[in-house]
Amino acid sequence: MGLVLSKREQNRLMVLNQVEKGVVVAREGAVLMGLSVRQTRRLLAAYRKEGARALAHGNRGRVPYNAIDVGVKSRVEVLGRSKYAGCNVQHFTELLSEREEISLSRSSVRRIMMGVGLRGPRKRRAPKHRSRRERYPQEGMLLQTDGSDHDWLEGRGPRLTLVAAIDDATGKVPHGVFRQEEDSQGYFMLFREIVARCGIPMAVYRDRHSIFEVAKRVGESIEEQLEGRKQPTQFGRLMEELGITPIPSHSPQGRGRIERLWGTFQDRLRSELRLAGATTIAEANRVVVDFLPRYNRRFAVDPAESGSAYRQPGTDFSPDTTFCFKYERTVGTDNVVRFGGSRLQIMPSERLSYARARVEVHERLDGSLAVYHNGQCLATKTAPLEAPVLRARKFSRVMLPPPSGGTGVTAPVTLTPKVLPPPQRKPAPDHPWRGKFRVHIDRG
Repeated sequence: MGLVLSKREQNRLMVLNQVEKGVVVAREGAVLMGLSVRQTRRLLAAYRKEGARALAHGNRGRVPYNAIDVGVKSRVEVLGRSKYAGCNVQHFTELLSEREEISLSRSSVRRIMMGVGLRGPRKRRAPKHRSRRERYPQEGMLLQTDGSDHDWLEGRGPRLTLVAAIDDATGKVPHGVFRQEEDSQGYFMLFREIVARCGIPMAVYRDRHSIFEVAKRVGESIEEQLEGRKQPTQFGRLMEELGITPIPSHSPQGRGRIERLWGTFQDRLRSELRLAGATTIAEANRVVVDFLPRYNRRFAVDPAESGSAYRQPGTDFSPDTTFCFKYERTVGTDNVVRFGGSRLQIMPSERLSYARARVEVHERLDGSLAVYHNGQCLATKTAPLEAPVLRARKFSRVMLPPPSGGTGVTAPVTLTPKVLPPPQRKPAPDHPWRGKFRVHIDRG
């Protein structure tokens, strides 16, 4: 059987031949082979005794003591092709140990399967090539926004969520606000302050939270069918009114700038909150207002183009009528608008009655309510509650069970108002639904 030497061993053979002929000395040969002088002399002595075979490693051609037996490999291959075909590598390894008494590591089983061309049933998607995206050239062209749920107060107060935005061109953080949780009101407060300080940005890059997008559902409402699109969320409606383009992201990597911002804030801002001794959400928001200017001076960069892409709102812009939650309601026959547990009585004006009119109820950030009809704010006052609600709110006197050896006592108990279902209207005998062309719907 012929001897096959590796490239390094062939180079060593050439050097040893030069040393043997006296062309170079052992010290020079050691440098050329990358060995010590002592090892070179040992190798030279073995070469003189055994020839070129002395340069090959002694274990070459031997079977390792921990090698898997050929019969076991063959059995694993047969089982992988027949009985356990379609099992993934980890499951196949467990089945071999539990049922076939073949104890092998997962990597060994995988190596055997790959050697005979057997792959797992799951098709794994090849990793995508990601490259660093260029920043937008001008400040105000794109804001990335998100919320970070974290123990910002380090146990001194409640767990909070920081809602903030970062400018893509400069890395500036125009504003941030702490909330009990990530909610629409927090984003309304955030962008109201941004518009007041900087202006209206051109676009907003955000995730696919239900605050920004309507959850997928089967079917569409009549209004959505007429408009040919899904009704936006409250935040989506705000973006439309401000003329801001919302851009959804499909991965955290796409929001890398604000995701890295949370890492910095959870280090620096958390320390600032601890040094300030903040224990409440109000104190935490005061710390943020003081912290952001110093952060921007330290970490902001210059944009590629000078100037600002923020748009200033017009003279007729009203923050109260823009940054609020808007709901459509139908006015009752008594000119009362119902909204949750509130009742708003529309006062007489140029129009005598608004009965059955569609109006828009604005729930402002301070909790106040306003009613609008065709863009005009109507004069309203709090209307008295209905009799059933008043009766349910009465304090009732109930008899508590008497203590041992005593008499019963009475105590006021507040009853929770019951919401009664709307009365079901029965179709008239001559209603078209009762005709002979009635369509029967099987709801079973």
